[in-house]
Amino acid sequence: MNHRRVLRARRTMTAVALAAGLAFTAGCGGGGDGGGDGKEPRSSEQADGSGGGSDGGRSGAPADGEPLAEVRGGEDITLTITSARRESGGFVTVSGKVTNGGGKAWVAPGWEGDESEVALRNKLSVAGAKLVDKKGKKRYLVLRDTEGKCLCTSFGQPVLAGKSKTWYAQFPAPPEGHDEVEFQIADMPPAGVTISEGE
Repeated sequence: MNHRRVLRARRTMTAVALAAGLAFTAGCGGGGDGGGDGKEPRSSEQADGSGGGSDGGRSGAPADGEPLAEVRGGEDITLTITSARRESGGFVTVSGKVTNGGGKAWVAPGWEGDESEVALRNKLSVAGAKLVDKKGKKRYLVLRDTEGKCLCTSFGQPVLAGKSKTWYAQFPAPPEGHDEVEFQIADMPPAGVTISEGE
């Protein structure tokens, strides 16, 4: 008789423990704070195309408008990367802004690249940018159309002192899983970014 009471008490305690565990899981599971997938956003590596940011994920959009990366080069030029997205056509779109902190107009020297044919067709542009996949040991150049024009921003005119201009550049996408890359252009320091999945 005592043995039956012990078994019944154990079953009751097990049922109570399971119910409490399920209630706890339901309460903590997938709240509406944007972190339901279990991946915490890293604000220093996220952005959307406008420099703001709203979607979660590893590097899609920064919290509170933080850029993915920011580097400063000669002539007091600051390059900011606000987005690096893997798109559904097999390419990556990187975008951001460039700010002229110097005292004179800036003409993006060397930013159009070393290839003379490309440079002639893409003056004052970011055609010379490269995306470096260290894991895959590959370097990706900016995509170009059939006329040799880059799929990237052409500033059109110098960036005046104290002014900023937005830019974008499209590259062939590294393989899935090769999301840690470096953006390189002219004499600017390499900018490490994490590629996010596009919408």
